[in-house]
Amino acid sequence: MGRHYGMDWLRIGAFGLLIFYHIGLVFVHWGYHAKTAHPMEWVAVPLQAINAWRLPLLFVVSGYASRAIFAGDRRPADFALGRTKRLIIPLLFGVIVIVPSQPWIELSTQHGYTASFLHFWFSDYFRFEKLSGISLPSWQHLWFVGYLWFYTMVLAAGIAITPSAVRAWIADMADRALAGPLILIIPMALLIANWSYAFPGSPETHGFFDDWQVHRVYFPMLLFGFLLRGGDRVWRAIRRWWWVGGILAVASYAFIADVEIRHMGSPVPTRAIWYWFGVARAVQCWGAIVALIGIADRWLNHDHAVRPMLNEAVFPFYMIHQTIIVVVAGALLAFGLSPIIEFGIILAATVAGCWAFYRIGREIGWLRPLIGLRARKAGHTPAHSPRSA
Repeated sequence: MGRHYGMDWLRIGAFGLLIFYHIGLVFVHWGYHAKTAHPMEWVAVPLQAINAWRLPLLFVVSGYASRAIFAGDRRPADFALGRTKRLIIPLLFGVIVIVPSQPWIELSTQHGYTASFLHFWFSDYFRFEKLSGISLPSWQHLWFVGYLWFYTMVLAAGIAITPSAVRAWIADMADRALAGPLILIIPMALLIANWSYAFPGSPETHGFFDDWQVHRVYFPMLLFGFLLRGGDRVWRAIRRWWWVGGILAVASYAFIADVEIRHMGSPVPTRAIWYWFGVARAVQCWGAIVALIGIADRWLNHDHAVRPMLNEAVFPFYMIHQTIIVVVAGALLAFGLSPIIEFGIILAATVAGCWAFYRIGREIGWLRPLIGLRARKAGHTPAHSPRSA
């Protein structure tokens, strides 16, 4: 199939929403690398509106983009090599250069660490052990890039060892299995089994080896995105049932918000409530994903002059945004500002910093691969790649 501009806009919007979510973590009572001096429990209510589906959606759109890239690199080895260059190089750069200020801020503001940033970077960051409970070095928010690379390598290996006829049969069976209302029923049932039965209340660790609960969610999400690009029956099902998914997502969020409000800042009191909380999260997650894809397909499947630039800017924005949020939030603690002023400053600094990081980085040839952009060919004038990261 040709390019689906709606999926591009969905990718842009999903990563943009992540910036607001991470700013929100500064102000909520949940744990985060930088916290306001006056966290507010009620912030959890709007954050729960996107908490269940924000990361699964990112893996869906990444799987869809991976299928588009694979269409140009038909050999699995070429596909794997291209993905490695685009993901591992910026991941390593991020871990070494971009991320270190985040654990330093967390240690300095929450654990009594008194050494300077340079001392921390050169003496403590690469200790390969924990410091005040924080594992160093760290990939922080860039865990997403590491997970995406690993899932992509597994996918490439599976393509390489599976005959084309078998791959076509698997794709056809998956397409049939998710046809009609099954597009909602089967994924929701699998998510309920994972979030309510297998590991109720188990947190994400982002430590990879002990994160099997989320591997069972995020890897299938990437596979669904990969299937979606060529799944005719799946697309027909989404176009017919997206509004039902939206209603279910809103209704489930209403239950989640009610639990948050009733038990504001306190642990959920009973296992039964926690079980139904997990069920609601599963329904909200998949209902929202189907609804958002349907909305993007119906109303956003058209191009705009700024789309190529925004599509290219997503990866650099993702790389730098959390470091800006954490550093600015940590610095603001000394001024005793009100939360609304803190929020405005953090938002403005994050948008400006992300934009500067992208616009400057894209013009420097050697820096482009380090921030997730394609290397510029010799004699090539600046242009926006039509292919997603």
